[in-house]
Amino acid sequence: MIQQKRSRSRLGDVRRRAFLSGARDGAVPFIAVGTWGFVTGIAMVKSGLTESMATLMTLMVYAGSAQLTSLPLIEASAPLWLIFAAGTVVNIRFVIFGAALQPYFRALSWPRRLVLGVLSSDIAFVLFMARYSDSRRIGTSQQIWYFLGVAIPGWVVWNACSLVGVYMGGLVPPEWSLEFAAILALMAVIMPLVKSRPMVMCLIAGGLVAWLGQPLPLRLGLAIAVVAGVAAGMVSERMALRARELR
Repeated sequence: MIQQKRSRSRLGDVRRRAFLSGARDGAVPFIAVGTWGFVTGIAMVKSGLTESMATLMTLMVYAGSAQLTSLPLIEASAPLWLIFAAGTVVNIRFVIFGAALQPYFRALSWPRRLVLGVLSSDIAFVLFMARYSDSRRIGTSQQIWYFLGVAIPGWVVWNACSLVGVYMGGLVPPEWSLEFAAILALMAVIMPLVKSRPMVMCLIAGGLVAWLGQPLPLRLGLAIAVVAGVAAGMVSERMALRARELR
């Protein structure tokens, strides 16, 4: 009995340390996440949504890029299927994220994996893979709680800052250009994490297509850029694997 209590205590310590480690690693990225959430909250209200509708969208969607993509479509009274299609295309990267994370979480029950999927974000995926992609053991309790240490505080920060933007964004002067500040904050977080050729190709392709697609209506250039970035990353990864096999 005493041994079981000690074992549970050690397991609890491992989980606690892993959770706190994830929260510490995410502390700086959370600044960018909060800024982006605040800007998104302002954008929702300015696009014509009521405060209650913007609040509901923030709590239910949890996807800044999809929200910003759908807002001009909603404002233009686009068909519902087009709004959902645009959001799906922008978020298609999470299919890739989920496939990469599946080996680490496949031992968990379906409801628990569903919760992890809901809490998943770009920052959580990038930080997790940067730490555990080369790990020999996968699916450990430490890995799961590290992911939660990034994902849960990230969810809280995003929603809190987005709600602040919804209800207090009108007090911010337009000349502050918070949209540009949010982009700079995200770039400062993401750029140091780009360490492989597929990631570089993904950024180059996505950025180039987004720039060329600016004239397209309803921000469709952003949706196309996401597809181009994911495709470029996958092609680059396959080419790298073939090059390794030929050696």
